[in-house]
Amino acid sequence: MSGLRSLMDDIATSTAGGNAGDWLNLSIGNPAVIPGVQAMWRDLTRHALDESFAEAGQYGPSRGTPALVDAIADYFRDHLGWRIGSENIVIGPGSQMLCFIAAALHAGPGRAGPRRVLLPMTPDYTGYQGLCTVAGGIAGVESPPVPEDGRLFRYDLDLDAVASHTDPGMLLLSSPCNPTGRALSPAEQDGLIRIAERLDVPLFVDHAYGRPFPQIGPTQAAPVLHPNVVNCFSLSKMGLPGERIGFAIGPERFITPMVSFVSNSVLHAPRLAQAAVAEGLRSGAIDDAVAKEIRPFYAERRLLAEKLLLSAMPPDIDWRLHVNEGGMFAWVWVNEGWFDDLALYRRLKEQQVFITPGRSFFTAAPRPGEHRTQCFRITLSVDEVVIKEGIRRIGQAVGQARPPRNLPSSSVDREETSR
Repeated sequence: MSGLRSLMDDIATSTAGGNAGDWLNLSIGNPAVIPGVQAMWRDLTRHALDESFAEAGQYGPSRGTPALVDAIADYFRDHLGWRIGSENIVIGPGSQMLCFIAAALHAGPGRAGPRRVLLPMTPDYTGYQGLCTVAGGIAGVESPPVPEDGRLFRYDLDLDAVASHTDPGMLLLSSPCNPTGRALSPAEQDGLIRIAERLDVPLFVDHAYGRPFPQIGPTQAAPVLHPNVVNCFSLSKMGLPGERIGFAIGPERFITPMVSFVSNSVLHAPRLAQAAVAEGLRSGAIDDAVAKEIRPFYAERRLLAEKLLLSAMPPDIDWRLHVNEGGMFAWVWVNEGWFDDLALYRRLKEQQVFITPGRSFFTAAPRPGEHRTQCFRITLSVDEVVIKEGIRRIGQAVGQARPPRNLPSSSVDREETSR
């Protein structure tokens, strides 16, 4: 039961049955329903139906449709100055699948011994935890939390700790990060590239929330074209999560095996959606939606979440919010020895509220009282009324979880463990 599988089970619970509408799901990673973005995809899909329906109903190339591959090459040439061809591009059924492919190719048993997927900074996307089919195939460098003014904190990237690992088959991270919204700085990105060069392994950077689209959260370092870097992009957070379209750009020596894997597993990504995305890139519709709809929406939602948490969370509890200026999630740290993320998850589930426990974003097994058991994630993409009521109930549940003043914390720990 990985963190991602648990989250998908919660989605099933909150969307099925007669009482589905009673659930407040603040764990789901669906992008927000933004009318302007929905209108864009309806128009692009109509265009694809009119122009490409017959072709889309047939088998196609595993690398991706020529129309979308060419549109991607042209887009990144015009926006980032990249000189790339079809040999540098692979389109897959979502960036999650592309990361799984990468793990299958670069981690596990090998001639030089076992290799692992190394996450340079955890917490990071919970979906990475289940990528490797080999036990122990995922390793993470836990980032120290650094308190800041007010109710804020941030994580530091420990490049020395990353460099101390000798068995990575690949490096993988999201920037901006899911769940924290933290983005790599240019210096940090350069440091990771130097490590990848020294080990001669790929650095996979997942831009599912970043530049050039959807730009849900602010970024510092632009994607780079480099012999040891594979950049992954997704249309999911652009408002197209159900169609499973993602693509990777990188050196031919890394991309060609990924194309072979697509052939041998899923044949190719959905073709009608590829036609819609190709038109969106060429027409500028995607760029317009990012600038006019997506970025302003999530910046406002972040401010709303900060205001609601400050109002709802008990003021005498040491809780903090990861710094950010936008993003799809709020990452909350309750820095109290008695707090447990799973206990809060279960308490809220009884009240028909879903959050995501923080431990599923770390790789090491948690122990009570550790930082990885003191965090949780809240989504900001659901309806505003759900966010307001959900955060109100979260504040109440955190207060209720606090041990009585006259009861020693050790007794509370024993009582909670016995449950």
